[in-house]
Parts: sequence; C-alpha cells; structure tokens
Amino acid sequence: MQRSLFVGCDASVLLNSTPGSPSEKESIPNLSLRGFGTVDRVKAKLEHACPGVVSCADILALVARDVVVLTKGPYWDVPTGRRDGTRSVKEDPVSNLPPPFFDATRNLNQFFIPKGLNAKDQVVLLGGHTLGTSHCSSFSDRLYNFSSASMADPTLDKRYVPRLKNKCKPGDKTTLVEMDPGSFKTFDTSYYRHIAKGRALFTSDETLMLDPFTRGYVLRQANVAGYPAEFFSDFAASMVKMGNMQVLTGAQGEIRRHCAFVN
Repeated sequence: MQRSLFVGCDASVLLNSTPGSPSEKESIPNLSLRGFGTVDRVKAKLEHACPGVVSCADILALVARDVVVLTKGPYWDVPTGRRDGTRSVKEDPVSNLPPPFFDATRNLNQFFIPKGLNAKDQVVLLGGHTLGTSHCSSFSDRLYNFSSASMADPTLDKRYVPRLKNKCKPGDKTTLVEMDPGSFKTFDTSYYRHIAKGRALFTSDETLMLDPFTRGYVLRQANVAGYPAEFFSDFAASMVKMGNMQVLTGAQGEIRRHCAFVN
C-alpha cells in the first residue's frame, strides 16, 4: 500500500510492461508491491459474473480497504465508478510518489499539497506504514552513509541501528524489512510508537517529529491504548480523499477485461 499512494487511481500500476515500454511495476518505488495475482483473480471472477462492469481501479480501491479491515483496521465506504487508464510508464512513480529519503516538509510541499492533500492527510496516510515491508535500499543510507560526520543517522535509536544493520548489509537491494516490527500484519498505531522512539525506517517518517502539528499527532497516537478511534476515523477519511484524486470517469479510459493488459 505504502508505495502506491499517488500513482494508480486509474489502475495504471497493475499494467504489465510491453516490449520497449516498461510499466510502473518496474519502477524502483514499486518493487516491493505484492498481491497483483490476487487482484487478477478477483477481476476474473467479476468478469465471469458481470463482464465489463467493475473496473480494475475500483477493485484496487476496494481491495485496499478490505486488506485494512482484515488486518483489524477501520472500514470505510469506497466511492466507485472509476475507469481504467491505458497508460503505464516506468518513470511516472518517481515523479509522483514521495521518496522515503526526503524530509516530511519537502514531501508535503512537493507531493501532497499539489494533489489536494494537507499535513493531516500526510501524517495520517503515513500511518499506513503499520502494514507491510520495505527493501533495505529505501533506508540504507541512514545506516551506512548518512553524512560526512556520521555513518548512521543520529536521530535513529542507537539500539535499533545494529538490528537493522544485521538485516541490511551495504548494497543490499533485495532483503525486505518489516516497517512495523512485531506488528506488520496488524493495522494499529504501533508504527507511531516506533517514530516517537526514533525507530522509523524512513527519513520521511522520522522528520514528522520536526513539525509541531505532525509531531503532536504522532505522539497522540503513540500513546493510545486499545482501539485508536481518532486514527481509524482520520485514516478512513484520508483514504477516501486520496482515492478521489485524478480518477477517470464517464467516457474516459476503459473497463479492462484483464487488469494487467489494456483491452
């Protein structure tokens, strides 16, 4: 979920590459994405029952919601009626997805605000890092090459650095690491607790602690015990808001017969 926040509202992220035209699936920010086969199986059943009706874009939005629900997260009503795009270009995610090595302020101004999202949406949607994994390459500079004065990012918990180095050796581009250790299959607020303790994997998450508003939100969620009502409600609202960005409707695009290929 984490790396598909901004690209794919027209299901472009589901398209396979064609000869000479690599798709978004091959873009570095998307290499840790999983579950394409699951989406294809859902689409096949829907096409059998009601051909040409349910778009891959709607399936992706609904599956994202259902994954959150099945991992003990919130439910929200997903607006439907999206249509599928016919274009998927490898370079697009690089210019549309907030990189993990940018600070939160730069990501907010460059990637969130231009798309109609605000600082609250940013800190809420990054809470989705409670699920899933990341390649070591997304944060290895924080371990081995942070600055001329420090090999490791000094904001990282010193007890956490050796654990990460044990998993991620220099130059490792294949190993996957839990973004929310011990709870990466449960949708909860524990990732905020990691941020508060200096154990966020990404610079983009760690630097949420530098802004008074986002820091306050992180600390508030980090101290929640039991059902995190505020975060659950906020996450549902931000997901609906994000899911309405740049969608294709009406006569735009198409309803793909197979999510990995244009008609």
